[in-house]
Amino acid sequence: MQIASPVLAEKRPTTPHDLEESEIVERIRSILAAHGSTTVLLAHHYQRREIVDLADFRGDSFELCMAASRQREAERIVFCGVRFMVESASILAREDQSVFHPNERAGCPMADMASCSLVEDAWADLEARGLASTTIPVTYMNSDADLKAFTGRNGGIVCTSSNATRVFDWAFERGERIIFYPDEHLGRNVANWAGIPRDLQFIYDPRLPLGGLSEEDFRRSRVLLWKGYCHVHTHFTADHIEHARSKWPGVYVMAHPECTEEVVAEADFSGSTSQMCRKVAEAPAGAIFAIATEVNMIHRLAYEHPDKQVHTLSRSLCPNMYRINLYNLYDLVRDIENAEPVVLSAQVQHDARLALDRMLAVP
Repeated sequence: MQIASPVLAEKRPTTPHDLEESEIVERIRSILAAHGSTTVLLAHHYQRREIVDLADFRGDSFELCMAASRQREAERIVFCGVRFMVESASILAREDQSVFHPNERAGCPMADMASCSLVEDAWADLEARGLASTTIPVTYMNSDADLKAFTGRNGGIVCTSSNATRVFDWAFERGERIIFYPDEHLGRNVANWAGIPRDLQFIYDPRLPLGGLSEEDFRRSRVLLWKGYCHVHTHFTADHIEHARSKWPGVYVMAHPECTEEVVAEADFSGSTSQMCRKVAEAPAGAIFAIATEVNMIHRLAYEHPDKQVHTLSRSLCPNMYRINLYNLYDLVRDIENAEPVVLSAQVQHDARLALDRMLAVP
């Protein structure tokens, strides 16, 4: 039987998985400190706490989109989030900046529900009826770059959960109807808040001829809602809220607007991740919260605010956000000079930037 040489074992290169998490954290901090302001780390609220703690900026997709667009000294932007967020940062970055993703496999199933080709088919349905010229396309930030580009070149705009109501106002100042994709639930909730009558809101199902709509439906519509959803947020139910109110008397229930309208209607507040974070931070000691959103953010809020009770309405994890970890982040930053940045075509960059710049200009 051969015995491995201890000399050879000692010379084996160290890999991230040979290290304790605390050691990886310190190495990442040291590398980023050595880079100074030339490398900036962005982390979405749904990232695990050890990632968020390392970030120069934390926030929701809107805040991080703004942060990416304002980096003047940074040569490299590392974005800990899912694919569509990293693409958006790349679109808004300067030509001399590079944007990096620690794990390119971290995508978004909801974004995948509205491929550009499917949305182009829906647009063709509107064009065939002479309705495209009076329709404003609105895409949620949770969409791929080519869909943002389609939106931009057709006079449309991007929105996030924090500015969607203002974006709807912007769109209705310019057209008679909105086609909103890819999340029907955010679109439904915003249309309800905007006072759009329910009988003027229609679901467009790309799996059905004409989206499952009649000619009259198309012409009457004020809002066409793409049949897509976030599995993290459609997990929550009104029964979860009823159970929370029974379990924690005086609880303040918050729900992300990607939840169903039934859940949003039963909650005390519905808003973006950053809006919910602020609610917790500003609440007095002893406040009790139950939150319907991704579990990592809720656990971090409970850790950061030990004088309050912060509970999950029901545990719901985003496995794609979870694909970003200390190991692949360390792999990236320790050799970032040789890493592959996110690259989009010049045409997609240009057209998608039109839609993003319109969003950033909305008051």
